[in-house]
Amino acid sequence: MEHGRGMVHAREVRSLAEGLLGVALAVGRLQMAYFAGGVRAEEKADRTPVTAADRESEAQILAGLARIAPGVPVIAEEQCGAGGTPTIGDTFFLVDPLDGTKGFIAGRADFTINVALIEAGRPVFGLVYAPARADLSVTLGPDQAVKTRVPDLRRLRALTSHAHLNAATEQFLDGFGVVERHALASSLKFALLARGEADLYPRLGPTREWDTAAGHAVLAAAGGSVTTLEGTPLRYGHAERGFGIGAFVAWGKEPLPRHADDPSR
Repeated sequence: MEHGRGMVHAREVRSLAEGLLGVALAVGRLQMAYFAGGVRAEEKADRTPVTAADRESEAQILAGLARIAPGVPVIAEEQCGAGGTPTIGDTFFLVDPLDGTKGFIAGRADFTINVALIEAGRPVFGLVYAPARADLSVTLGPDQAVKTRVPDLRRLRALTSHAHLNAATEQFLDGFGVVERHALASSLKFALLARGEADLYPRLGPTREWDTAAGHAVLAAAGGSVTTLEGTPLRYGHAERGFGIGAFVAWGKEPLPRHADDPSR
């Protein structure tokens, strides 16, 4: 796998999954040791928390990727926060070493390890591992994943964020007649959508590409999609805006129709 060459083939995706499995398991053991022993948090410049587990996990993942896919640039959360953003082309990795740090500090088990490979703006590989839940989701090739469910418009189930469920999100869900809502932290929400355990997940506030890309890849391989609020596909590689993402919706299948009486239509 070389930086700047053509699209990744299915066999390379499988090889990447196999190569990263040991890395993810090792990082998971590291995180569980911190999780069991107590976590001391610091505050980054953007006022978000960070721990030694975040930094040590990222160092292990970066070392693993350098061995497995030499020459492919990596955009990683803590590295970028410290000003170490490499130049990227069409092919690069996005890494969130510990997604859900607030929950991790609070003792909740939803935190995940996220690794994604981006090609021409699209996530073509994703690994989402929740070590405290012994829950691993990974793409093995195009469309090689569990399948999402067909939504029942009368019984829609939505996933929401622990920390970002606001009035705008509630109004958005009301517009689809959602009857059941379940709050979780981290990219685990994408994995549950991919398994057919819910129908949609809206995030109506800003986030970063490394938070969503791995889960997006897993969901897309299972038959789902991720769009902006306007319905256009979510794309990656926006270095000019610090790899920021605005509001998006993850869907178990395609975007759903709003209720005819929804005032926001």
